[in-house]
Amino acid sequence: MTTLGLRANWRQFTLLVVVNAFVGAMVGLERSVMPVLAARDFHVTSATAILSFIATFGLTKAFTNLFAGWMADRRSRRPTLLLGWLVALPVPALIFWAPSWSWIVMANALLGINQGLAWSSTVIMKIDLVGPRRRGLAMGLNEFAGYVAVGIAGLAAGLVGNRYGLKEGTAYGGFAIAVVGFSLSWFVRETAPHVRREAQDSVAADRPELRELIKRSLWSDAGMFSVSQAGLINNLNDGLAWGIFPLLFIGAGLTLSETSVLVAVYPVTWGVCQLATGALSDHWGRRGPIVAGMVIQGAALLGVAAAHSYSAWLVSLVMLGVGTALVYPTLLAAVGDIAHPSWRGMAVGVYRLWRDLGYVAGALVAGTLADAFGMSVAIQAIGLVTVLSGIVFAIRFRDGAAGHRGTQVTAHLHSGGR
Repeated sequence: MTTLGLRANWRQFTLLVVVNAFVGAMVGLERSVMPVLAARDFHVTSATAILSFIATFGLTKAFTNLFAGWMADRRSRRPTLLLGWLVALPVPALIFWAPSWSWIVMANALLGINQGLAWSSTVIMKIDLVGPRRRGLAMGLNEFAGYVAVGIAGLAAGLVGNRYGLKEGTAYGGFAIAVVGFSLSWFVRETAPHVRREAQDSVAADRPELRELIKRSLWSDAGMFSVSQAGLINNLNDGLAWGIFPLLFIGAGLTLSETSVLVAVYPVTWGVCQLATGALSDHWGRRGPIVAGMVIQGAALLGVAAAHSYSAWLVSLVMLGVGTALVYPTLLAAVGDIAHPSWRGMAVGVYRLWRDLGYVAGALVAGTLADAFGMSVAIQAIGLVTVLSGIVFAIRFRDGAAGHRGTQVTAHLHSGGR
């Protein structure tokens, strides 16, 4: 008999946590070196052009998320995960042999597909396994593994790249991560039986059409709109951090090793803190942590713009990581509360569509503002937008998920979410 819960499924859950660490490490390899590689090796001078690799990554990942959610509901979870790793295998080779910046952009298109398929799958499968009562904890553990790995891989790529070359620092690690990640994923078991088990105990609900779910996320459903706009703005500022921060720190005279440490501090803090924040949202509700997290992120970005020393940047980046940790797993848990098990994958896909379009917006907005007015102005503007997003969330979102009272939230979208 299929049983829900973290304790009953701890082996598969642990394996998925480890797999997601490799998913995070795959993208983390680029966090510290790619903007520097663009400027040093390919002589790209425009911030907008440099950030094109993030826009490409975000665009392919956003729409792959949508496909992954649909495929997970209509087909199954495990094949989606394995397909994601197959797409990752050519990425290191494209980076290693890249004769021009366009090859890096192409590699990031594939990386976006890899992340959309593989990360979405691990998120959905963990929610399937734990059932309704521990979603916040499950997402905290998932995002902890992924983003600690992002930070560690980014630091490693910077240190190796400083000694052996920027392309080499990314490509060697990328190949090893892709092979091991695919191999581990082969042992993951399908979680569709857990979905059917949870659906038996849930209020019956018709599965909405994908386009209807997207339409409601634009405004009419308060829950889906709130989480979608907050996710988009959260990744808008993460895209800024990914593309602009390394250029800012190198331009201020820091070494690549110092820059790599600063770039790693943010996702590592974010990852570690999620061990607590995801679980706390199961008891405190989703609204408070998300609103607080968006405001803290905005304040931290304003701190980065105002800082002029290594120590001041370090403090601001720790603060940015804490704010993001309050938001990231809690938003995913909130989507799990809103959606019925039968269309959970689609709901996660729609949310992650909007969230990862934030990378595109972040690359375009940050690059344009940095080229026109300077990096500090770009960071300040996005910091203020992040605070505004938190205010919007506070006004529109109504928390029905504290302590997962959301087992009965399955008709949420059918009532318009109001």
